[in-house]
Amino acid sequence: MSQQGGTRPSGSTRALSEAYDTALLDLDGVVYAGGEAITHAVESLGTAREGGMHLAYVTNNALRTPDAVADHLTELGIPTRADDVITSAQAVARLISEQVPAGSRVLVIGGEGLRVALRERGLEPVDSADDEPAAVVQGYGGPDLAWGRFAEACFAIARGVPWFASNTDLTIPGARGIAPGNGAAVEVVRIATAAEPQVAGKPLPPMHRETILRTGAKRPLVVGDRLDTDIEGAFNGGVDSLLVLTGVTDAAQLLAAVPQQRPTYVDADLRGMLTGQPEVAGTEDGFRCGGWTAGVRTDALVLDGDGEPMDGLRALCAAAWTHAGDGSCTLDAGKALARLGL
Repeated sequence: MSQQGGTRPSGSTRALSEAYDTALLDLDGVVYAGGEAITHAVESLGTAREGGMHLAYVTNNALRTPDAVADHLTELGIPTRADDVITSAQAVARLISEQVPAGSRVLVIGGEGLRVALRERGLEPVDSADDEPAAVVQGYGGPDLAWGRFAEACFAIARGVPWFASNTDLTIPGARGIAPGNGAAVEVVRIATAAEPQVAGKPLPPMHRETILRTGAKRPLVVGDRLDTDIEGAFNGGVDSLLVLTGVTDAAQLLAAVPQQRPTYVDADLRGMLTGQPEVAGTEDGFRCGGWTAGVRTDALVLDGDGEPMDGLRALCAAAWTHAGDGSCTLDAGKALARLGL
C-alpha cells in the first residue's frame, strides 16, 4: 500500500480509517487552528473512532500538557484522554533521561508541558543557569516568553551543558496567521552560542519512537499538514501518511516536495480518512486520476479534463514528482492549479 517517497500518491480501495489501526494526528493545522476546530474535523474523527480506529494526537508543540490538550479536544467535541496525546516535550524528556543521571536538574526554556514531561522522567526542572543543570531543554513557550530566558540557556551552554530542543518548527499556525515557532527561538540561541541542539520532535526518530511506544500502533497512518515535520517524520519512521490541505502546506508546495516529503495520500481535509483514495494511473499522455490527466509540456505542468479538484491535484503530483525524480519540481504549475481553484 505504501509508496513512501514515490512518484505518485497511492490509491486505496478501503477507507483509510479501516486500512490502518491508528491515526497519528497532528493538531495545529489539522484538527484545530487558533484553538477552534477545523471544518469537518470533529465529525470525521468521530466517525473514524466509531469505526474502530484508534486516534492519537501527536504534536511538536511542547507548551501544553497532555491533560490540557485532551481537555481542549474534548471541549471541541472530540472525546480524548491524556494518554491519547503525545508531545515533543515527552519525546525530548525521554531523550534527556537516557543521557543524564536520574534526578538531574534540567534548565527549562519553555512552558509547563516541558516541566511535566521532565518530572515524568524523574528529572528536576530549574530556571537558572546558576542551578547547576545537567542539561538545557528548549521548547515553545508561547508568545510571551521573556527574552531573558534565552540568555539563561546561553549561559549554561557556554559552560558545556548539553542542549536539547523539543522541535525546530520555524512557524506555528494561529487564528490570525502564521507566527514564529520554537525553531525561530532555537535559532536565537544557536546564533549566540554557535552550539547545536539534540532535537527530539518531528521529523526526527525520537518523536516517532515515543509515539509508537505510547500508542502500540501496528499499522499507523500519520495525518498532518506539514511536509517538513509530519510527512518527513512518517518517511523516517517507515510508515504511511496523509497530507491534508488545512494548514501550512499549499498545493504548489506539495508539487515541489522532495522524495522524503511526499505523502502516501493527499486530501483536502480530515474527511479523507473516511474514504478510499483513487488510483493514479500512468497513460500515454501522463497520469490520470478521476476525470483529470496531468502531464508536462516544455517547462510547465498541464492539466486536461474535469472532475474533483483533489483528483486533479493527485494527477499533478504524479506528473511533478516523476519529472523531478529525486529532486524538487520547478515546473510552472500556476495555470494547472488555477483550473482546480488551488
